[in-house]
Amino acid sequence: MNGFQRNTRQRQVILEELQRAASHPTAVGLFGLVRRRLPKISLGTVYRNLELLVRMGAVQKLEFDGEARFDGNVERHDHLRCVGCGRVDDLFGPPLDLLGGESDDLCGYEILGHRLEFFGLCPACRRRRNSGGGNGATAAPTEES
Repeated sequence: MNGFQRNTRQRQVILEELQRAASHPTAVGLFGLVRRRLPKISLGTVYRNLELLVRMGAVQKLEFDGEARFDGNVERHDHLRCVGCGRVDDLFGPPLDLLGGESDDLCGYEILGHRLEFFGLCPACRRRRNSGGGNGATAAPTEES
């Protein structure tokens, strides 16, 4: 972590739980996970520490339709989002690295990074849709997805 910020026990637990969660939780979802280890922590503390961890580059903040989700994996990767249940998965691989090297087609911009989001139906929503359980786009998002 950054030498300018004291690494508190609360911040360390928040980071550990986020890195352990594959679900890309919201702050509220992460709050539930962190409370198992720190029962007296407040939701405000989780929000403040998440924003600090984002500024420090220790976590990623993902925004989908106005909802912030957090990713403890800061390696370069993209995401898949289910429009049915809200599930978010990591997507790694060179085929998505479209901006390799210098290019004259970038209007003079120096590219510092990119975000690429794929969206569709996750396997569970596809099964629901195909089994006649609806179109897969009506299920409520869950933190456990």
